[in-house]
Amino acid sequence: MDLFDAAGSDDAGTPAVRPDAPLAVRMRPTSLAEVLGQGHLLEPGAPLRRLVEPSGDARVGASSVILWGPPGTGKTTLAYLVAHASGRRFVELSAVTAGVKDVRQVVEDARRRLVATGGETVLFIDEVHRFSKTQQDALLPSVENGWVTLVAATTENPSFSVISPLLSRSLLLTLRPLEEGDVRELVARALADERGLGGRFELDDDAADHLVRLAGADARKALTILEAAAGAAGAAEVDRIDLATMERAIDVAAVRYDRGGDQHYDVTSAFIKSMRGSDVDAALHYLARMIVAGEDPRFIARRIVIAAAEEVGMADPTALQTAVAAAQAVALIGMPEASLILAEAVVHIATAPKSNASYAAIGEAIADVRAGKAGPVPMHLRDTHYAGAKTLGHGAEYVYAHDVPHAIAAQQYLPDELVGRRYYEPRPRGLEREIAGRLDRIRDMLGGR
Repeated sequence: MDLFDAAGSDDAGTPAVRPDAPLAVRMRPTSLAEVLGQGHLLEPGAPLRRLVEPSGDARVGASSVILWGPPGTGKTTLAYLVAHASGRRFVELSAVTAGVKDVRQVVEDARRRLVATGGETVLFIDEVHRFSKTQQDALLPSVENGWVTLVAATTENPSFSVISPLLSRSLLLTLRPLEEGDVRELVARALADERGLGGRFELDDDAADHLVRLAGADARKALTILEAAAGAAGAAEVDRIDLATMERAIDVAAVRYDRGGDQHYDVTSAFIKSMRGSDVDAALHYLARMIVAGEDPRFIARRIVIAAAEEVGMADPTALQTAVAAAQAVALIGMPEASLILAEAVVHIATAPKSNASYAAIGEAIADVRAGKAGPVPMHLRDTHYAGAKTLGHGAEYVYAHDVPHAIAAQQYLPDELVGRRYYEPRPRGLEREIAGRLDRIRDMLGGR
């Protein structure tokens, strides 16, 4: 169904939204002042502001723009605003359904229009990462010759999903995930605005909390859920959207999980302890509870990284590599796909051999330092890289480890009052079983130090 008025466009050149269009379409921002969560792109003089504001140079020295960000962060909205600012015709293609023929047809129409009337066209391509190299190549002539102003949106890293010639001719703008406060403000605006629900409904706090959890950082999803709940309330002839109405509307029961209350801490605690106890099924259960409740995946990823170091340690050093890679991938990809990455990391941590030897070792070392056990650094270990250091005896009789067999130099390393103190005691599990034997030999070669 066409979401826009058949009469054509508004006075700025963008399609007029039909009154029966989905709430997410009706509430699309009409100015930069309504854009939420992208303040880093909207500062005075920023490229995006200069692209959109009528007083600025609409091209900003770039013939195309690539908008990279998670779903529901405003990529389509910004494309509309670019067209709206200059009164240019707006044409939208989806890379999911459009082919080379469609692209060439739009470009040819835009070229003819430009020659005949001087009218310019903004071509918006959603999910451009789904275009093949051939399809992206078909865009290059129109970009190079200025027949269209290309605005392409992608949820994938353009460095890997967009061809180099197109990327090099583009202004790349990175959109950030919306914060919880941004989503709440958007929902409140939709409840009150005449373009939205026009004040016809009130939203209970617990229903709003559930909505925000389910939507995550996706503005479009938040408005779709709100519209469904408003429809359910309207059908029941009530003007208040409570939690039960919200649950009926979206057929998903609220997970009893308050990110600011006891449930947050209880579930997080159980999650960590299940990984520590090697119960992979329980760990996945608590991971699922956090995901469904809308917990920030970056928070979950941080807990997994900590668990890799604290619970697994040197029994399986690759666990930390997996956890760090997962945290980086979660930040890159976002939900819902990030749940797969988190699950893989949780399975690795939960099933890995466990050792808290590193955790215990640094704890004891810190305790000694705080207790004042931090004597002078031995003279032969002190820095010699400044004038006069050697005359003070720094570095005297220091043995360079690589000059001796096995690169293990038998000399004192700890301060005098801590000689013989041992912090790291490997556990007989996983890789630490091998480390323990090697460490015994090293300590013997160091003279029991």
